[in-house]
Amino acid sequence: MVEEVTKEAAAAIPEKVPVKEEAKPVVEKQTNCLGCNKPLKKIKSYYRNGKLYCSKRCWRKAVEKSKEEKK
Repeated sequence: MVEEVTKEAAAAIPEKVPVKEEAKPVVEKQTNCLGCNKPLKKIKSYYRNGKLYCSKRCWRKAVEKSKEEKK
């Protein structure tokens, strides 16, 4: 009788089913300067508007280039 009760109780409890989590998209790391295409180093980098440049000069160069393309 006890065995029947435990079997019924076990059947009533749903088993834990592992839920598959959606894989996050892989974010690629920026490795080159957008102004001059030189490889970036961790020590020397200039960060503006979510993008990395090797120097302020390259950042200004890229901004001017994008303005010319818009015209």
